Amino acid sequence: MNASRRMKRMSRNAAKAVPKMNLTSLMDVFTILVFFLLVNSATTEVLETPKQITLPASTVEEKPRETVVIFVSPETVTVQGEVATTIEAMVSHPEAEIPGIAARLQELRQTVIGTSTKAVAKSQEVTVLADRTVPFEIVKRVMSTCTGQGYTKISLAVMQASEEQALASR
Repeated sequence: MNASRRMKRMSRNAAKAVPKMNLTSLMDVFTILVFFLLVNSATTEVLETPKQITLPASTVEEKPRETVVIFVSPETVTVQGEVATTIEAMVSHPEAEIPGIAARLQELRQTVIGTSTKAVAKSQEVTVLADRTVPFEIVKRVMSTCTGQGYTKISLAVMQASEEQALASR
């Protein structure tokens, strides 16, 4: 009788054994997921718009590239995060090229550190984010200064609007 009790107890404990998982397929899925995230995370770029600038709305056909960024607010002009000049100074000196912006663009070209900054400096591209209240004459002078410094590809940043909004505003 002891043997049969022992056999029953052993059979009950054997039924409680946890089945083993095959982790090979699970690791394959996670590896593919990691590669997918690595490839697609490098392709996104978001330009942070300062709070003092309100961009006009428009439809966007192409994704923006990594470029030198110039913010034109109603008070100041900022090149790559550093204030280059003020709107007041631009209005008081009517010459076509703006010395503060020209000096900052020249400085950016000479102080290249890292591969991504090198690509930005060699691209000769500028993205201008101008407040919608800034007169076009000011934006035109900023663009003229950029072309005078060798930055011949100029993009104007806008807020992306839906197709219906773009058609309604025309």
